[in-house]
Amino acid sequence: MTDPIRERVLLTPQQLQAMRLGGHDITILAVHSVNPYTGQNYFTGKRIEGAIDTEAYRDFQSPASPGAGQRPLPRIEDFEVRARAWGLRRDSTIVVYDADRSMTAARAWWVLRWAGFSDVRVLDGGFPAWLSAGLPVSDTETQPHPSTITLTGGHMPEFGPDEALDIARSGVLIDARIRPNYIGGVAAPGQPPRGHIPGARSAPAPDNVTDYGNFTESDTLRAMYAALGADGAKPVGVYCGAGMSAAHSVLALAAIGIEAAMYPGSWSHWVTDPDRPVVTGALPE
Repeated sequence: MTDPIRERVLLTPQQLQAMRLGGHDITILAVHSVNPYTGQNYFTGKRIEGAIDTEAYRDFQSPASPGAGQRPLPRIEDFEVRARAWGLRRDSTIVVYDADRSMTAARAWWVLRWAGFSDVRVLDGGFPAWLSAGLPVSDTETQPHPSTITLTGGHMPEFGPDEALDIARSGVLIDARIRPNYIGGVAAPGQPPRGHIPGARSAPAPDNVTDYGNFTESDTLRAMYAALGADGAKPVGVYCGAGMSAAHSVLALAAIGIEAAMYPGSWSHWVTDPDRPVVTGALPE
């Protein structure tokens, strides 16, 4: 059974391959990365046939800064240069994928949508799902034909620290980090505070996916987020550590038809001001 809401943002390997064979205008971006915490390199030298190589922690963010957090959004001028080099066009469906449960692909999806691309989708299950389906891969780097596209930012809903507490009071503020980071506790000397924004509700982004790395079925996602109050009736905002996991949860919510704003600087920006309140413990307040 088809799910048109989900398919606007997520494609199965079989759906993507059918579009490729059907002659659809598709541009595939492979989002490679080295895990900043474990050092694991997710790029094996192979990619989906025809995919264009990108790098998660270079191409879809700016360098860290005290005023913007650990992974700020890229300068639109810089991202425009990259988009042109990748040959991106507005009339092409852009499909992004990674090899890590769509954690970095979701960030790429969000940044591309923020930059004005309206038809961007994530390969559900990523490269492991593509391999499991026995679909064609290549070890040859794709050389795209550059484009002349012009981009502007601001096409996705976002919020900052001034709006975060309002969302927590009048809507649903979701913390997408793993549970221990939400609960927090005593911080090591010289390290920023640990805990969460007052009123935020814990919903770790890894819970969006199954053990196989694909997003869980839509009915389960709806039940999971409805239990937090995110059922489409109130404004929803999402933050995480630095704007990666939050994008993943914004994507999961989009797959069930709920629009959510993202705090790009997230916790790494929130804690730059010592006057901003921090809550520790397992409860929102």
